[in-house]
Amino acid sequence: MNLAIFDLDNTLLGGDSDYLWGQFLVEKELVDAVIYEQENQRFYDEYKAGTLDIYEFLEFSLAPLSQHSITELSQLHNEFMQEKIDSIWLLKAEELLAKHRLNNDYLLIITATNHFVTAPIAKKLGVNDIIATMPEKKNNAYTGKVAGTPCFQDGKVERLSQWMQENNYSLENSHFYSDSVNDLPLLLKVTYPVAVDPDDKLKSYANKHNWPIISLRN
Repeated sequence: MNLAIFDLDNTLLGGDSDYLWGQFLVEKELVDAVIYEQENQRFYDEYKAGTLDIYEFLEFSLAPLSQHSITELSQLHNEFMQEKIDSIWLLKAEELLAKHRLNNDYLLIITATNHFVTAPIAKKLGVNDIIATMPEKKNNAYTGKVAGTPCFQDGKVERLSQWMQENNYSLENSHFYSDSVNDLPLLLKVTYPVAVDPDDKLKSYANKHNWPIISLRN
């Protein structure tokens, strides 16, 4: 089976699940609204600009997970899916995944957004597996810290390489779909890079190197 790899936020989804999780916490009054919303927007702008300090962001974004039990977080995530994710669901993304299933490809999401936020989304999309930034857990509770290498920029290449070794896959005849210039390190590694509703920097690079550019938005 060949690998068909997909970024999640603003690629298979018509928005950013990490940013929306922050908005959701603000709306539920689970964080300080003024400070959290301001910082959430700052980090999102830095991500889009390609200047994000991933460790600074993770210290900020993972902290709320440590303040609730796994059971409470599961209940909150169910609400989050209904209130935030359903509205950015893309039918064309489902069609793209279905196309690769028919080709007998192995469907893999790789995302910088943490596993708590993204694993249920990946399950709903019906992909084979997900590689995401891992929040640290101890004694069945989140610590608010990151475990291992964040799945971001060159970290995506590192995490994917480890995954391929463990699962006996290669990048031969592989596809990778992404919207973000942050994913350029991995886009350069695959056989078939595809820009999906790309940001300006990735769009410029894709045009210069004759990469396909597609849209999954309605």
